[in-house]
Amino acid sequence: MTNVQPADASHESVEHLDSSQCWDLLRQVSVGRLAVWVDDHPDIFPLNYTVDHGTLVFRTGEGTKLGGALGESPVALEADGVDATSGLAWSVVVKGKAAALKSTEEILDSASLYLFPWQAGQKDNFIRITPDSITGRRFKVTAPLTWWTQLSGAVKASPE
Repeated sequence: MTNVQPADASHESVEHLDSSQCWDLLRQVSVGRLAVWVDDHPDIFPLNYTVDHGTLVFRTGEGTKLGGALGESPVALEADGVDATSGLAWSVVVKGKAAALKSTEEILDSASLYLFPWQAGQKDNFIRITPDSITGRRFKVTAPLTWWTQLSGAVKASPE
């Protein structure tokens, strides 16, 4: 089975974003996915965050996400977006170390970030990710005809 591709299909180039462009995009959205190492495996959690002076801050409660974020291993946060009008998509990945805000000054400053959890529950831990690296890319979303296969529209068996 082969992919059906128009004769003039070409691979669109990927624009690699500089740090400033990445930060601008991270400020445009507030939801990302946090990747952490838990025991002997990676885990990933959706969360809302805010940008604060070249760092990212999020709130969380006690549990696996907090334990993984504050462990010895570095973390990664990925955020992305797409402009439906232009068809341009982007993705930014921040890698670094996470640390809990502990001093009275840090906690009071965090209140000015207006970072409110989306999910109910006690989310008293403010965590700051200080980046070691930030990378991003922007690209044109590929038209469906370039990746459509003959099986894309096939009727699938019902789950049992």
